[in-house]
Amino acid sequence: MKILIGGLAALVLGIVGIIVFWKQFLAILAGGVPLLLILFGGLAAYLGIEELKDKFTSEKEVTPGIEEDYKQEIEKLKSEIEELKKTKEAKESKETEETKT
Repeated sequence: MKILIGGLAALVLGIVGIIVFWKQFLAILAGGVPLLLILFGGLAAYLGIEELKDKFTSEKEVTPGIEEDYKQEIEKLKSEIEELKKTKEAKESKETEETKT
């Protein structure tokens, strides 16, 4: 309830202040608007440049056919793993035969 009363009081005082100090309010507004335009324009330009940089670098990174290279490498590694498994199994079976005798 205190917040509601405080908010209404601030609203009334703000309206009265604008009415009483109208000329000063317009002077501040006239000085503040160009400053805000400069600041937000600079921010928008900076963000636009960063977006272009990101777009440019992302286009460079994507090269056609790279997926095929990765798929071939994966298949090669899979076959190497299978070969290693077979040699490991052969060694283990050889060792078990030697321990039996």
